[in-house]
Amino acid sequence: MSPAANHAHQAATNFSLVSILVHDLARNKLRVLLYLMVIVSSIAVILASHYNRQQNIELESLMQQRDELDVQWRNLVLEQRALTEHNRIEAMVQKQLDMHRPSADQEVVIKIK
Repeated sequence: MSPAANHAHQAATNFSLVSILVHDLARNKLRVLLYLMVIVSSIAVILASHYNRQQNIELESLMQQRDELDVQWRNLVLEQRALTEHNRIEAMVQKQLDMHRPSADQEVVIKIK
């Protein structure tokens, strides 16, 4: 067989194979539709699972950030309490500003009518 004849025979065979596939698919429309629906639904499940995983990762990250901020806030509250203690403020005033509590004879009482 010549190469041109072989090529023509192969093209005719390919065409007949395609026509057989199209004919078979057209004859079993419901089965093809069900196969397509299974494929589409499986892709939807995969995408939904991926989206769910991404959201869980984001949620865990935000919860960790919240916990870190909560610890930082607690430390700041403790530091604020320590810095605003009356004894500490009084000691700093005496040391840095050389101030002291007036004695009883140094006190002046002013009466307002």
